[in-house]
Amino acid sequence: MSGEATFRGTRVLIRTLFDYIEAGYPLERFLKGFPAVTREMALQALEEAKETLLAGS
Repeated sequence: MSGEATFRGTRVLIRTLFDYIEAGYPLERFLKGFPAVTREMALQALEEAKETLLAGS
């Protein structure tokens, strides 16, 4: 995985969540494909990304 961030306790790359969103898929499709990732985990990752982006503005 070359040091990329993963969801805690899983081998699922956080980048994968963003790839799904970028492709236009709903969050539910991502969650079905990666059952080890909870809705709360995915929403937390999105919130942290938002905070990071907004902190730079």
